[in-house]
Amino acid sequence: MNFNKIFSPKSVILDLQSEEKDKLFEELVQAIHAANPNLDCEEVLASVRERESKMTTGIMHSIGVPHGNSKSVKGCVGAVGISRKGIDYESLDGQPVHYVFMLICGQGEDELHLEVLKELAVLLQDKKFMEDLDNAKEPQKVYDLLCSSE
Repeated sequence: MNFNKIFSPKSVILDLQSEEKDKLFEELVQAIHAANPNLDCEEVLASVRERESKMTTGIMHSIGVPHGNSKSVKGCVGAVGISRKGIDYESLDGQPVHYVFMLICGQGEDELHLEVLKELAVLLQDKKFMEDLDNAKEPQKVYDLLCSSE
């Protein structure tokens, strides 16, 4: 998986300010937009919110993976956010979320979307990766961690 084409140091937030899920989505969409100026923020937010309304994307061990589709995206783009305080996310395990990986794939790119989600899920189960992520002090380090995991 080419995480280097999906994420960017510009789309990494090491100290999320949001305390609730909806504001978190807005904060991460803005981070993706910083790295991908052609992104239609309103369309992306609507897509992520619609997906989240079906079932929480707070999947495991304080991790959330909100995702959606957009006509303004080719391939897949994403953002990473870390919250030291934790965010009430209505997660499956009932725990706050501290690590968020937002993914937005192009309309009709369902196979790519599933592939990226699968690869990310495998990576997020790697204890060493999560420890290194927790210790990262700058966005470039988070980006480098993602790229070196391929």
